[in-house]
Amino acid sequence: MSGEQIRREGALPELLAPAGSPDALAAAVAAGADAVYLSGTRFGARRYAANFPEDGLAEAIAYAHLRGVRVYVTVNTLIRDAELADVAAYLVRLYEVGADAVLVQDSGVAALARQIVPDLPVHASTQMTVHNREGVVWAAEHGFSRVVLAREMPLSDIEAIARDARTHRVGLEVFVHGALCYCYSGQCLLSSVIGGRSGNRGICAQPCRKPYDLLVGGKDDYGRPVDLRQVPLADAYLLSTRDLAVYPNLDAVVAAPVASLKIEGRMRSPEYVATVVDIYRRALDGIAAGGWRPGEEDRQNLALAFTRGFTAGYLLGDRDVMGRDLPGNRGIFVGTVTAFNPRRKEVTVRLAGTLVPAPGDGLAVCLVRSGSEEGMVVRTSPVVQGDRMILAVPFSIESGSRISLTRRAALEEHARQIAAREPPAIPLDVSVSFEDAAPVLAGSIRAPDGRELRFRMRGPALEPARSRPLTAEQLEAQFTKTGGTRFVIPHLRLDYPGGLFAPLSELNRLRREFLDRAAATLAASFRPGQESSRRAAERLGAILPELAAAPARPQRRQKPTLSVYTATLDEVRGAVSGGARTVFFEPAAHPGDASALLIEAAGICRNSGAQLVWKWPSITDRRFLDAAAPLLPSLAAAGIAGVMVSGVGAAVAATGAGAALPLYGAAGLNVWNHRTVAALAPLFAHLTLSPELSGGDLAGLVARSQSLPSCPRLEIIVEGNLEALVTEDRLLALASGTDETFRGLRDSRRRVFPIRADAAGRTYLANAVETSLIDHVPDLLAAGYDSLAIDARGRTGRYAQEMAGIYRSAIEAGSVTRRMKEEVKRRSCGGITAGHFLRGVQEAESSSPEEIVY
Repeated sequence: MSGEQIRREGALPELLAPAGSPDALAAAVAAGADAVYLSGTRFGARRYAANFPEDGLAEAIAYAHLRGVRVYVTVNTLIRDAELADVAAYLVRLYEVGADAVLVQDSGVAALARQIVPDLPVHASTQMTVHNREGVVWAAEHGFSRVVLAREMPLSDIEAIARDARTHRVGLEVFVHGALCYCYSGQCLLSSVIGGRSGNRGICAQPCRKPYDLLVGGKDDYGRPVDLRQVPLADAYLLSTRDLAVYPNLDAVVAAPVASLKIEGRMRSPEYVATVVDIYRRALDGIAAGGWRPGEEDRQNLALAFTRGFTAGYLLGDRDVMGRDLPGNRGIFVGTVTAFNPRRKEVTVRLAGTLVPAPGDGLAVCLVRSGSEEGMVVRTSPVVQGDRMILAVPFSIESGSRISLTRRAALEEHARQIAAREPPAIPLDVSVSFEDAAPVLAGSIRAPDGRELRFRMRGPALEPARSRPLTAEQLEAQFTKTGGTRFVIPHLRLDYPGGLFAPLSELNRLRREFLDRAAATLAASFRPGQESSRRAAERLGAILPELAAAPARPQRRQKPTLSVYTATLDEVRGAVSGGARTVFFEPAAHPGDASALLIEAAGICRNSGAQLVWKWPSITDRRFLDAAAPLLPSLAAAGIAGVMVSGVGAAVAATGAGAALPLYGAAGLNVWNHRTVAALAPLFAHLTLSPELSGGDLAGLVARSQSLPSCPRLEIIVEGNLEALVTEDRLLALASGTDETFRGLRDSRRRVFPIRADAAGRTYLANAVETSLIDHVPDLLAAGYDSLAIDARGRTGRYAQEMAGIYRSAIEAGSVTRRMKEEVKRRSCGGITAGHFLRGVQEAESSSPEEIVY
């Protein structure tokens, strides 16, 4: 779409800003955001932001609405069954106070919102990992009004989605600035498995910003690493991404059919929010006016606001999104130290450009010998001599050290000035007439969104004047004052009969009450009416008993079957030899090349009385779906018993292929509650429950799900190194040229995390410690699971066979011996843990935000 088309059609996308605190909200609004997204103190995916208490949410929403800004509230964490009643009540409260939409990750919560508050728009959070056209189609069919697309989606795919008639009811939202997650959002368990701080609960500890070593080596008979050696690399922060900045190419994104441009940063300062939003606001307005070009000063100010180094991101085809050398703010490189004067405590710096720090600015000094970084504040103006600068410093700095400007005092002051702006006043036309000496004030508000709102207010009767009656001029002067409010009165119509008197204090009180009524009328216009609120309250009251009820005792079905995840034919053979009844096979091959492997694997399973399910990768982009879906009819004829997917988009694609194969839902669907089971039941015959839940939560989830009209088979992963993240980063390319069979990352605690790649080259990282629930098999049998699963991908056929045999024996016996546990431990990779089964994930109150780097 050209600039001329944008101007003609009014198609400029919304500028959506973060508001992690009241001050950041004010900054975003003043800087020109069209909408903001913010959170209450619960159920939001940024638990360490200041956020808003529940009474503060109503105030924040009213504040934004009075200034013509929409408010979207994040309810984008995964929700336990025990929390559903609170979430339901919270949704009704958000509806009542006028939230313009809620952002949701949990598909069960989304279904709950449609049931209780169908008039409240629901946006699919990026945590839902929607990354293909079919995912957007599913969202459109399930009541979502907007989808926040995965940050890994290229603009060409987004344009194709927008052209699909089935997606026209859904707005598309993309990130344009701010921090990038290393993993696909919603698919990362790394913080959770390392320390219990789940990104799906808003308390990610940012392990991707920590240093790691890349290791290669061989494997033993059980697929465990042996003879490890470190790959020599120049950089240590192997999972650290740069920051996204679409600004230089913003016109290309605006020309695409997207509804909203999102800035990340609810953990950022108000000054950051003001600076970034102001730059993007002016750029968007410039694009609409025609002839916009990115400005060098704006680029520089974006970097000075905060940067880990900028990238245009996957959105614009930039595959180099990694910043592996440093995980923190880099600012702008100023120059290199050429000399240090210890007596005067001064350094001479060879300038890299024209940028010179000023008093109050912050600098980062990368010391050449130690490689460490030190910070300092400039106290006096440096002396500039050509391309050299002499700078006073508070500590010794050796030659060769690099100096960067990370904080610009003047920019922060400018940001504070931006945040102090007030948007244009709201026109309020007023007419004043009198009925029986009582003033009747009628107002007509021209709201920021163009609506006309009318209201009336009757004041107390005025007294007949004894000597000095009020004049029309006095009344007009009193009733046109609006100081301290959002209103301006361009027109006042006065019908005054004369001869009346009131103290000026009474007239002032009447004016203030009238202006308060105007503000209340405007705020109320964004809230549902009394009847709509009453119906929502009735729907809530009808559903609360079911949501709050304790789960029934689980139904003891027949003993669960055993499933095994595999990636090679050797593992398939081992799984069926060990007694697996279902084998999930995920060959690391492109779909066309995988067909022969799948057919052979199906034969191996059939000969042993087992069934083979084709497990698709966690991420199924356009290329994969277009190649894989057409194969399903022939594979079904060859004996493939089903397809396992990690996303609703892949499920829609598989269902539409015409093969009538049962669908199996992988752990990537993030099933945390029975409402999610109900929401997914129409698509899936089998669901894997989240490995982040405790045993108690899981048992309750199973019991509640069994009472649903239609309940898929429910499975839990009981053994294996859990898949902790999936990323577009081709991490294994750093180890190219080596022929070892094992690849892994080692952290500062010497834990080794196995990594593998799928056929498309995406990287998958598994937990360093093997999950093992062998001790808890009797509890699992009592809980009523339909199936228990072992993840043997990347291991060996021997591991798959022997581990399956141990669990099969435990299931058949209904008990576990000490020897069984020892046998499991002897075959494990990295030791064993019950994971979250015993404790679940941590909550913010038990975590330390000081350790978190955003």
